[in-house]
Amino acid sequence: MNQRIIISSNLEADLSAAVNECEHDRIFVLTDTTTNRLCLPLVKDFPCLREATVITINATDVEKTIESTAHVWRSLQQGGATRHSLMINLGGGMVTDLGGFAASTFKRGINFINIPTTLLAMVDASVGGKTGVNFGGLKNEIGVFNDSRYVILCMDFLKTLDDENIRSGYAEMLKHGLISTPDMWHELVSFDMAYPDLQKLGRMVADSVAVKEHVVEEDPHEKGIRKALNLGHTMGHAFESWAMRRQKPILHGYAVAYGLIPELYLAVMKSGFPVDVMRQAVHFVRDVYGVLPITCDDYPELIELMTHDKKNTAGIINFTLLGGIGDIRINQTATCKEIEEALDFMRDGM
Repeated sequence: MNQRIIISSNLEADLSAAVNECEHDRIFVLTDTTTNRLCLPLVKDFPCLREATVITINATDVEKTIESTAHVWRSLQQGGATRHSLMINLGGGMVTDLGGFAASTFKRGINFINIPTTLLAMVDASVGGKTGVNFGGLKNEIGVFNDSRYVILCMDFLKTLDDENIRSGYAEMLKHGLISTPDMWHELVSFDMAYPDLQKLGRMVADSVAVKEHVVEEDPHEKGIRKALNLGHTMGHAFESWAMRRQKPILHGYAVAYGLIPELYLAVMKSGFPVDVMRQAVHFVRDVYGVLPITCDDYPELIELMTHDKKNTAGIINFTLLGGIGDIRINQTATCKEIEEALDFMRDGM
């Protein structure tokens, strides 16, 4: 992995050092309407950003489109950006995904730095070099692999988040725990989400990022073990697209949390995953994320959405399953009947 990840206790000094390490003639800061209001004030007076041009796009995943990307490209062009310019993506996963894609394609690629401001972006979207936008009603359909030069993680931004966004990011941490160690999993399901201790959460974020970093270093372009990070996502992305089609979007982490349940059920049935750990996951997800209101009438559409997952080959739906915590089984398949049974379990078991 080419990117450097900094857990920052002094954002001004760390950002200044990162900017100095990146060749740049002009600096652009990408925000969305939310981070422009809540997060930009924390950094805009830093001397290293004194001459920076701010570009703002509309917030939420619905805006993660080619049209929003074109707005960023136009703003870079009108702002006099060259191949030697630098973009700083200040925001959640939508901003780091779209901003990374815009930077990677403008003039065939300019340097960019990610400063994730949501828990989800800190532990997932901003790390690992995936960039992209939604297209044709499908998640992250257009994009490239390209590392940001730096990812700067500053826990001060967690104070700007509401409960829903803390919970959304936490779902990716649950996934990292399941592919890591029993100790990490136990700490995650024991954490008090009703009254989160942000200092403790900051330490857990560092552990979670280390899990992802290790996996990505082994497999930067998702040819093998990086598919471990897909746990919960084959079902989760289908749930996300299903909700988006109904104009009732759900946060990505909520979709992943729901996706973990039927996928862990498949793991129990097909790989011998421990039933008691699956039950822990069911109780935690139900208590923290509630229930997704799917019915059996939605199954054909959900299965159709799963066939579009980028990790499939020849139209066969591909899952990452587990034989136990940390026992990763990539490239697993399931029949439509098995998928329906897993969805039945999700509806009945929660």
